[in-house]
Amino acid sequence: MTPDEAARRVLPLIDLTLLGDHDTMEEVEALCDAATTAHGDVAAVCVWPRFVSTAVNRLGASGIPVAGVANFPTGSVDNDVAIADAMAVVGAGGAEVDVVFPWRALLDGQTGVGAELVRQVREAMPESALLKVILETGEIEDPEYIHIAAREAIDGGADFLKTSTGKTERSATPKAARQLFEIAREADRPIGVKISGGVRTVEDAAEYLSIADEVLGPDYVDSSTMRVGASSLLAAVVHVLEET
Repeated sequence: MTPDEAARRVLPLIDLTLLGDHDTMEEVEALCDAATTAHGDVAAVCVWPRFVSTAVNRLGASGIPVAGVANFPTGSVDNDVAIADAMAVVGAGGAEVDVVFPWRALLDGQTGVGAELVRQVREAMPESALLKVILETGEIEDPEYIHIAAREAIDGGADFLKTSTGKTERSATPKAARQLFEIAREADRPIGVKISGGVRTVEDAAEYLSIADEVLGPDYVDSSTMRVGASSLLAAVVHVLEET
């Protein structure tokens, strides 16, 4: 896959993300402005719940959806917090919610807790809203536990399995991504995969696109089946496209 091909393929898959500790309204507005490029639009803009309305208003009639995070980044077992965050996102006009799975509870042996949290969040959201569940695969690490977390997320109603928050020492890895694509392939309904955390270059993106192609076929990848959560990747993609 050439850099140009990878850049063109990944651009419409990017969830352009701003989740810093001290984000401002002006930064969110600048992010939204960057979401539309001369080469096409990103898949979505992802921000804190408190900035969802700002992003929705800034994006206007662009058609680019806004995602907000829930239970982020800790992944606690407080279902009420996760639900409140999700409701804040959709109440402000957000179309997508990225909720953190309670992965620490799973590692402590509390199976079923994650499925219940995801289920309650899913039931609190409009049917049309997209639910992405962040598994924190870099921290879980063990393939057996990643499989359990992914299955619980699917059983709870996830539309997407997402690798990471990007807030931990270990984020997305090709190995974990391959496992999630394989789980998506075996699911009894359509499940997307979102790669997030550490994807900064077109070369990084190309590696994950190649994994998706290998596991699920080249016709699998579009914004309804694969996303790439990133903040700096877009600039790298635009640079490659402007050089070709």
